[in-house]
Amino acid sequence: MSKIIMIGMSLRKDSLNKKYIQNAHRILSAEGRQLNPELLSFNDFPLPVYDGDIEARGLPEGAKLLGEKILSASAVIISTPEYNGSMPGPFKNAFDWVSRIKPMPWAGKHVLLLGASPGAMGAVRGLWASRVPFEAAGGFVYPEMLGLQKAHEAFDENDSLKDAANEERLKKILMKFIDHIGPT
Repeated sequence: MSKIIMIGMSLRKDSLNKKYIQNAHRILSAEGRQLNPELLSFNDFPLPVYDGDIEARGLPEGAKLLGEKILSASAVIISTPEYNGSMPGPFKNAFDWVSRIKPMPWAGKHVLLLGASPGAMGAVRGLWASRVPFEAAGGFVYPEMLGLQKAHEAFDENDSLKDAANEERLKKILMKFIDHIGPT
């Protein structure tokens, strides 16, 4: 089966997207298909703002480590916040650093985009903006995306999704994505 890495693209300790990707990880881990998805913490890959002068001295360790994780996977599932209708700066910065690695880690990767936001649109505008760099880098972005609206009210005291309908929507898109990528 495909190696899948999962990451919430937020640095904030109590991030709604970290909670959402943890729920997605729990669902995939409980699935009886020997998926063994790996949940990563974005905080484990510290990066300076992209600068060609820094790159000329060598890639930052965080970029190398994240790039290795991506290169070793056939699929990536990301949950991202939406900042002002787009992808957050730290996420775009990480994407850009990793894109400097040869061979291009994003090329050929199957990508599923999720998002969680307190807003009524559930980070969907940010998900649309996030598609662009993946597609430009040769990634295969799954056509469906899923945004969790009013995410600040969606989790219980254990960070699990409160609403069975939200849990079912998440499980459904995850299973469709897994079926789509198939064994590799």
